[in-house]
Amino acid sequence: MDIILLTTIVACLFLVIGASEPLAARLRLPYAVILAALGILVGGGAIFFLRTDLTDALNPVAEAILGLPIRSNVFLYVFLPTLLFQVTLGMNLRRMLDDWVPILVLAVVAVVVATLSVGYALAFASALPIAVCFLVGAIVSTTDPSAVVGIFRSISAPRRLARIIEGESLLNDAAAIALFGLFIGFVMLGVPDPTLSDALTQVPVLVAGGVLAGWIAARVALWIMALVARFELAQITVSVALPYLAYIVAEQIVGASGVIAVVTAGLTLNLTGPGRLTPVAMTKLREVWDLLAHWAGALIFVLAALLIPRLLEELRLEDLKLVAVVVAAAIAARAVILFGLMPLLSALKLSPMVERPYRVAILWGGLRGAVTLALALAVTESLRVPGEAKRVVGILATGFTLFTLIVQGTTLRWVIGRLGLARLSPLDQALSNQVVAVSLQTVREDVARTTGNYNLSHDIVRSEAKRFGERLDEAVKAAEAEAPILDRDRVTLGLIALAGAERDAILDRIRDRTMSTGLTDRILSNVDRLIEGARSGGRTGYVRASKASTGYGRTFRLAVVLSNRLGVSAPLARMTADRFEILLSQRLILRDLSGFIDGRIRRIHGRRVADLLHELLARRSEAVETALDGLRLQYPGYAEELERRFIRRTALRLEEREYLAMREDGLIGAELHAALMQDIARRRTEAEERPRLDLALRKADLVRRLPLFADLDEPALRRLARSLLTRHVNPGEVIFRKDMPAKSVFFIATGAVEMETAGHTVRLGRGEMFGQMSMLLQKPRRAEARAIAPSTLLFLDELRFRKLLSRSPTIRAAVRDSALRRGISPDTILPGEAQAG
Repeated sequence: MDIILLTTIVACLFLVIGASEPLAARLRLPYAVILAALGILVGGGAIFFLRTDLTDALNPVAEAILGLPIRSNVFLYVFLPTLLFQVTLGMNLRRMLDDWVPILVLAVVAVVVATLSVGYALAFASALPIAVCFLVGAIVSTTDPSAVVGIFRSISAPRRLARIIEGESLLNDAAAIALFGLFIGFVMLGVPDPTLSDALTQVPVLVAGGVLAGWIAARVALWIMALVARFELAQITVSVALPYLAYIVAEQIVGASGVIAVVTAGLTLNLTGPGRLTPVAMTKLREVWDLLAHWAGALIFVLAALLIPRLLEELRLEDLKLVAVVVAAAIAARAVILFGLMPLLSALKLSPMVERPYRVAILWGGLRGAVTLALALAVTESLRVPGEAKRVVGILATGFTLFTLIVQGTTLRWVIGRLGLARLSPLDQALSNQVVAVSLQTVREDVARTTGNYNLSHDIVRSEAKRFGERLDEAVKAAEAEAPILDRDRVTLGLIALAGAERDAILDRIRDRTMSTGLTDRILSNVDRLIEGARSGGRTGYVRASKASTGYGRTFRLAVVLSNRLGVSAPLARMTADRFEILLSQRLILRDLSGFIDGRIRRIHGRRVADLLHELLARRSEAVETALDGLRLQYPGYAEELERRFIRRTALRLEEREYLAMREDGLIGAELHAALMQDIARRRTEAEERPRLDLALRKADLVRRLPLFADLDEPALRRLARSLLTRHVNPGEVIFRKDMPAKSVFFIATGAVEMETAGHTVRLGRGEMFGQMSMLLQKPRRAEARAIAPSTLLFLDELRFRKLLSRSPTIRAAVRDSALRRGISPDTILPGEAQAG
């Protein structure tokens, strides 16, 4: 095809894409429906003008459109990696990890159920080989969540729900395409009735090979990006090459799933990229990929839709019956997942509760589109697939896609309206009226001051003030007419607003580069948990999420086990340093939120709500300070090093602002400004390097600071530090229970512990010992020990403790005093102690 004509057609397609989005907004239809409709019109129009006798003037254009080099490889090797990579790159993976169970189960089970349902239904209704039936099932099991997610966002549906749908759809595509590769292989090899063992033997290679190829490709790309750290455009260019190379290597060299390789590469870059790239570079990278994915998604829809008239040319009457079978089976399979499996996961506390109206919207919003058509095109182009199988697969996939776009897509917004999801809740409506009234009162005061400053005409000011006053009166009447909002609901709304303000403050610090780039995603994820906790559980949910942000997570405890049992301390050192920085950042952010409560929330929700929010904020600040104090005691001096690093980063940001102001005022030239910026970039790179945390050295310092070990000499202290194991516990966590065998003695390095025995409660603090009496008496525990603050405990087993007891008079004195307080004769547990005394 002539390059000029090809370029002209592609440019015109971009014009069609540019017009589709505003047209979809005006017609209130999903964007994908408009793209598909325009593509079908263009393709059908080209066929019509080429075959009609009305005119031959448009034949060259029609031939050029129908002769576009649209092949399945273009979709699979160019467009599909772009779409998958952008989705994984834009996801909040740390928040999705909180819901990995429902996402994974829904994705994998949904694909399997849809494939089996459609496959067996087709096998029952037709004479097609079972391998071809399963191939059709795999093709139509992919879903496009963009329509329903876009509408959910516009109606303020729960973020967690939209996130689960997006994650499920991403893995859904990966699993469906992997199954597609499996079954098309059976069809090509002439295996009409594959067994389950045949399928299962291929899956591990497809998955494991794809994961390995994607991970290695991403690590190599990150290494190259680190080499060109000063050149943002070079880093973005490397990221553009990453998904395509990962896909090709996995498919052509490893023989695995290219889709899984691309998803793995995107997940790796998403998780590790913020720690390797600057926030500006990461933002620009995501913006570039958003644009590439927008173009790729639109082009794949339009180009695939161009082929629909051609794919349906051999449509027969009996094919319509099979299309109806596919539609019914696919919708039934989706309904089983949404109305059977999702409630079960919610009952097991593995998934958030999804209300029935949302499930109906998800069911009806399960549109199919570009990926389904691309896979069908790959089948119709294969020379090794029998001709009848190619015809049936193409027609069934195309017919099913048209049904979802034309029937479901055009009625989706109407269905959501009928379900009542598009209306504000009574609480939101009442709050909206109050917010408008308060805001208009503020605006009136500001406008009055502004007009006074500008000495405007008195008549004009008076007429405009009258109009504004009428609007204000209407807003006040509407607010007063609503049912009063309960204090509980006001607290929930205030907490959501407070967490939103905290998120905005964090984003400001990220833009100022005063916060560590490698921790921004984790800090933002903590705030997102606050927002969702308040939205779903009110005050209780907010408090629970705030405690989780200062507590020790499962990965931290795993790192402690690796350090204690295997001597692998690098993960624990990194996580401890991360914990330091996160707590320091939280402390700085929380101090700035009191002004938001007094300036905004108090005016809308009243003094009582504001006072309660101040109290909750004070408790959070106290918890952060307690956790920081514990870390300072455990690792003395390290927090000060991090604080100095923060001051250096802040000074660099202020220095950068000064140079920019001088440049804008003309006090310095462009050359000097560029030189100064290069110097700041160099010093900022140095300031980003975090001081090393030596756990072994810090533990030795910690042991020296404990009074119980004051009488030990230096060699004994070093031996003891190597023998002591560490355990981190969260507030409320049980350290040991009654009747448990006594195998260890604990020393409180930081925090506080509560011991409960025989109805009596004793609180122990830093430097105290507990658990020794039961072990020395060789009896089960008689007390229950529970942490009442984030605590770090050091513990010894019985053999090492008895050796320490024999060497340390201070430890023996502490044990003797503890025995006397409990009415136990010291010589029963310390042989020779009474005579020595």
